[in-house]
Amino acid sequence: MSANRILIVEDNSGIAKTVALNLRYAGYEYMVFDDGRKAAEHLAEDHSFDLALLDIMLPGMDGFELFSYMEKYNIPVIYMTAKTDSESEVRGLRDGAEDYIVKPFEVVTLLVRIEKVLARTGRLNRVYRFRDITLDAENRTVTKAGEDVELTPLEFDVLWVLMKNKNRTVSRDRILNEIWGEDYFGDIRTVDVRIANLRKKLDLSEEIRTISKAGYRLEER
Repeated sequence: MSANRILIVEDNSGIAKTVALNLRYAGYEYMVFDDGRKAAEHLAEDHSFDLALLDIMLPGMDGFELFSYMEKYNIPVIYMTAKTDSESEVRGLRDGAEDYIVKPFEVVTLLVRIEKVLARTGRLNRVYRFRDITLDAENRTVTKAGEDVELTPLEFDVLWVLMKNKNRTVSRDRILNEIWGEDYFGDIRTVDVRIANLRKKLDLSEEIRTISKAGYRLEER
């Protein structure tokens, strides 16, 4: 299964680079345009995108105009914009956008929203790879070098969170929240036990790093 492809149309180069870098770390493929008309012209030749991240205030063609091209090719849209007025948000959502996120935003928040939209629209690639390890979230299987690895349900879920957030530090609280939700009030040390097991079972003692007072990071070296 190939990686999800995401179209980024954003004329702020700093934001575009930050989003693109984090998409790459998260295992997505992407293409970036800083001009709405150029993005529209490209879609005539290549429209195999699973999702589009559109700024609204763009040169060439604004995000609202560009939306009709996304609609033509059945590409779900998340607006990411500095326009904070409710009129713009209502227009974007009424036109059919899946989500609307206002700048400045946390990239982690954007990634969560991207995953939810991909899942809701049936486009989410649920196979994750790290070196010779493959995690299939649909079938809840893990292989290493092609061989099945037996993990407990909780070990599987912790690994899944780490692989979805590859190269980013994830706190213990966030790992637990992603698995059980924000209402979980158990012992966060349960994460430490599962991390130790994953390091041993998958030979990831160097790759799963403990970040002091922050959490854990699955790091591609």
